[in-house]
This record gives sequence, structure tokens and C-alpha cells, in this order.
Amino acid sequence: MTLNLPIAAKANELLSRDPLALLVAMLLDQQVPLEKAFNSPYELAVRLGHEPTAAELAEFDPEALAEVFAERPALHRFPRAMAGRVQELAAVLVADYDGDAAKVWTSAGTGAELVARLAKLPGFGGYKAQITTALLGKQLGVRPDGWREAAGRFGEEGSHYSVADIVDDTSLAAVRAHKKELKAAAKSAAASR
Repeated sequence: MTLNLPIAAKANELLSRDPLALLVAMLLDQQVPLEKAFNSPYELAVRLGHEPTAAELAEFDPEALAEVFAERPALHRFPRAMAGRVQELAAVLVADYDGDAAKVWTSAGTGAELVARLAKLPGFGGYKAQITTALLGKQLGVRPDGWREAAGRFGEEGSHYSVADIVDDTSLAAVRAHKKELKAAAKSAAASR
């Protein structure tokens, strides 16, 4: 299965076959456009000249990795901070999963266990863990028992809440419309206080 996000074809291919790249993309998906976050693992591989392993990223000189992230165009709005966060993620994958990012989900017995594992990763949390679980289940066929329930509303069939639901331009527009509605509601609620 190959993701069909609004990013370069080579980036979709990388995210579809490389669990580390997918986790890095999910980590970077904050305070930047979706396209930026999900293209950045591919751009990182291009800058390094190869696809990095978790062990390599964990052991990378922090200043040198920050420079790679900051090279224009930067891989994130906050390149130095996110380079550090990627290193933290890689270190956890090395320590807890023998450097094999796929083990986060291949060795999870249930959807609840998968969400709990993802939520413990640096840069993740409850919502991001649920969204990642939904993305894995809906688009990549990773479906431990109870994955939809564990993913919460993000696991709902036919929903348009997150990156887990983006498969074409129409679904991208629906997800963006939903997020716009949420922001408007939050702004209205804040104004009425």
C-alpha cells in the first residue's frame, strides 16, 4: 500500500515503506503545513545522501543534524528544536525497539497497546498517537485488534479529521474544511468568554 498525500511521489513512497520516515513525518507535523511535514523525511534523506537509520540519527552530532535541518529551505519552522526531537525519537526507537521503528506496531497486540506505545514517543501524545494509529490502519493495513476504537474519532470510517483520511484532493479539502471549522469554533468560544 502506498500513501497518496499531497506531497512528492518519492516522499509518499518513502513514507509508505519506511516506518522510521513515517514516524519522523508524524513528529514534524506540528506548526507547519502538512505538505512540509510529510515531505521533510524525504528531503532529509536527500540531504544526507541516503535513508538514515534510527541508530544513525540517534548518534548523529546534534549540531551537525541541526544544520542539516536548518539548511534552506529548512525542514521545519523550528529546525534546531525539531532536529533535537527527531534525535530523541531515534534514541527511544534504538533503546526500546532495537532501532526498528516498525516494531512499535508489529509487536503491539492491540490497538490500545499501539496507541499507548505511540503516545510515549517524543513529540507524540494522545491525539497524535490516535491519528498515527488511524493512518496505519486506514491506509497501510496495520490493524491490531481494536485499532479503530483505540484511534477514537480519527479511526471512524468515512471521517475527514486528519492526515489519516487524506487519499486525494477531495479528502484533503474535506480535512482542511474540518480544521477550519474547528478553528472558527474555538475563536468564537474564546470571544464569548
